[in-house]
Amino acid sequence: MSLAILADIGGTNTRVALSEAGKVVAGSIRRFPNGEYKARGEDIAAVLRDYLQGSGASVEGVCVAAAGPVQDGVATMTNLDWVMDADKLRRATGAARVSILNDLQAQGHALGHIPDTALRPLIDGAAIPGQTMLVVGLGTGVNAAPVYGQGAARVVPPSESGHMNMPVRNEEDFALMRFIEALLHQRGEIPHCGVEEVLAGRGLANLYSFATRQTGTPGAKSSAEILALLAENDPAALAAARLYSHILAGFLADLALSYLPWGGIYLIGGMARAMTPWFGTNAIADAFREPRRVDLLTHAFRVSVVEDDYAALTGCAAWLEASREA
Repeated sequence: MSLAILADIGGTNTRVALSEAGKVVAGSIRRFPNGEYKARGEDIAAVLRDYLQGSGASVEGVCVAAAGPVQDGVATMTNLDWVMDADKLRRATGAARVSILNDLQAQGHALGHIPDTALRPLIDGAAIPGQTMLVVGLGTGVNAAPVYGQGAARVVPPSESGHMNMPVRNEEDFALMRFIEALLHQRGEIPHCGVEEVLAGRGLANLYSFATRQTGTPGAKSSAEILALLAENDPAALAAARLYSHILAGFLADLALSYLPWGGIYLIGGMARAMTPWFGTNAIADAFREPRRVDLLTHAFRVSVVEDDYAALTGCAAWLEASREA
């Protein structure tokens, strides 16, 4: 049996699993808290060693998906101060074959390997097999990338789309942009209102602060608290959800026109799943299909939400198998 070890390194936890023949081994997924390893001055190498020691497995391949930039085979986790390269992963696992992917790239490689039951339709439209797809990550951060080709020929180019400018279409959007810029300035951060500042987890919190400011009762809540308030029909939380849906629709429309994803658009990440119940209420489909000079947005590009929390591991397994065949 030829096994590989997979890891999906997020901001809070690292998910680790085994794969065989391009598929995640059932029951092999484990979670490791990054904070505990960082506090001990350890990193992903220690996580992988602990997993292998606990499982007793011997692996010939390793693939890691990192929530951070990957350049020249080196991944940097800015929030964790973790840096990894092939030599580090090889020493930690004993694997001969080593791959390091950006987490969004791993999600892109998972498309086509995720069961239909884990895809929730959001906006109806065409999704033509074999055509370009678009994966959009909405979680602790925001990113998006096109997915070209199949199997060993599949390419998911790296991207930092989360730092694109927030779409501004009306006076409320303009006021929101200025509010976010001022908020970031107060925090001593670069005052740039990228889409991550309104669509990531902290983005929902920023939208809530804006909504309460507009009603004259300024308040601050975490994204988890706001999601709980949504279930209680809290007016400020509902206003934040409306803004979130509106901005996301504009972001997706701009990306769709940039990449022409005839194979469909796929939303992944915790924020995508958490906000899904509020997208229909806020008519995200109507906003996405707003008529423009080119009429593609009125009918093309199906949008789905990926409800598989372990899709990045599936992508890592698929990538290792595809690269073996190349």
